[in-house]
Amino acid sequence: MLDKTFDPKKIEEKHYGAWERDGVFSCDVSSDKPPFTIMMPPPNVTGSLHMGHAFNSTLQDILTRYNRMNGKDALWQPGLDHAGIATQMVVERQLDGQGTSRHDMGREKFLERVWDWKDESGGTIINQMKRMGTTPDWPRERFTMDEGMSTAVRKVFVELYKQGLIYKDKRLVNWDPKLKTSISDLEVEQKEQKGKMWHLRYPVETPITPPPTMTTRACVGNSFCDMDMIPDLISPNSLDIIFAQMYHSQL
Repeated sequence: MLDKTFDPKKIEEKHYGAWERDGVFSCDVSSDKPPFTIMMPPPNVTGSLHMGHAFNSTLQDILTRYNRMNGKDALWQPGLDHAGIATQMVVERQLDGQGTSRHDMGREKFLERVWDWKDESGGTIINQMKRMGTTPDWPRERFTMDEGMSTAVRKVFVELYKQGLIYKDKRLVNWDPKLKTSISDLEVEQKEQKGKMWHLRYPVETPITPPPTMTTRACVGNSFCDMDMIPDLISPNSLDIIFAQMYHSQL
């Protein structure tokens, strides 16, 4: 006899468990079927999934199921991202609420605490996805800090660099004086404040010839520049810079 009210928990958990045991979500690398693959954007182990994750996972699940039902060897590769700095902030807030800090614990104990949080948060995320009925190939689940993952990432970055597709350069970064590390723009709260323009005066005993950079700046933004003002010490390359800046100011 049917229950008076529908209880999805009893039905969904029963069938989902059976699907997992039967390997319904798994791919077969030795299959002759045309492959179809989606790499899951790994959610951060900083808490639990939100509506954005649910929407994104639904779209991926629809595509995976559609191609699987159309005879393709479908792989939806699951994974979790360590999000090191964000995870550290979460754990540090927990420690602060307990009246302690990572400095009191020491490096090794703090790392153990972070890994414990990863297991707790990661387990919550996986269970959330399973409760939604999503169909990734769960036995293939990977974590970005798993052994071998860092080696693979380094290999790809080196290859991209050698192909000229990425470059390495010096850039300004956001430095967190508390965490003692650089953080991304997404983790910074931009606040405008009134500052000051500082002018430094360097006294000299004898007059000196202004450096070429001073002469260059003197000509920037002017429609005409008196060439007699330019010292003889300036090289032809410096003159090219001045002419380019004079031309630019006319545009």
